Amino acid sequence: MRSPMPLFRRAFVDSWRSTLGWAAGLAGAILLYLPIYPSIGGSAQMQEMINALPPEMTKALNYDQIASGPGYTQATVFGLIGFLLMTIATVSWGAAAVGGDEESGQLELTLAHGVTRMQLVWERALAMFLRVVLLAVLVFVLILALNDSAHLSIDSMHLFGAAVEFAGLALLSGTAALFVGALSGRKAYGLAAGAAVGVLGYVFNAVGRQSPDLDWLLDLSPYHWAYGNSPVANGADWASAGWLWGISAGLVLLSSLALQRRDVGS
Repeated sequence: MRSPMPLFRRAFVDSWRSTLGWAAGLAGAILLYLPIYPSIGGSAQMQEMINALPPEMTKALNYDQIASGPGYTQATVFGLIGFLLMTIATVSWGAAAVGGDEESGQLELTLAHGVTRMQLVWERALAMFLRVVLLAVLVFVLILALNDSAHLSIDSMHLFGAAVEFAGLALLSGTAALFVGALSGRKAYGLAAGAAVGVLGYVFNAVGRQSPDLDWLLDLSPYHWAYGNSPVANGADWASAGWLWGISAGLVLLSSLALQRRDVGS
């Protein structure tokens, strides 16, 4: 009897080393940054240091609320190092899912085994979704475990909402890479598209926060959709979270249609 969802199982199981590596990176960042908060957070010295920075830099790096536990966690884990690691991971997974296999010649071999193109895209996308969810759960659990000892004072439901938006933001870059890889058959194009979503989202947020005349850029920034409400401190903006996850699902659908309608290897 043929096993159900063979491509999903293969994509998920074969990537366990990669998933474990990214998990170690996220765990290392959390264990590096958060335990030191009690020695610096909320102190007059920390506030003086923030006040000494140029206001433009403070806003660009989201350091304007870093003196509080939720603000510190938002800026360091979710907004900077965690965002960077998750974006790199999902972009690499998304670009390789179709475009990478096509460049290596593996895609034609896979399709020759009675697998439909739509099945291939959806099962590999599902494997990427599950890896991202597992990493987001790891981040949630580790921060929650450190919440009391690091004196972060984070509400658990707010943290849960931040983790949902964290995962949704990463998935948007990954599914953009998947779509362009499926559309073009080129891994490099997928990498460029996914990186552009992440980088431009961060840049638009940083520039848009500098002046009321530029705040229209915030509407174009997925980074701001996820973090504009400071979810670790204030809870998730569930409408924005819905957009992030919904657009990602739409990009998976478009990826399957793009691969369905073109010649593989051309």
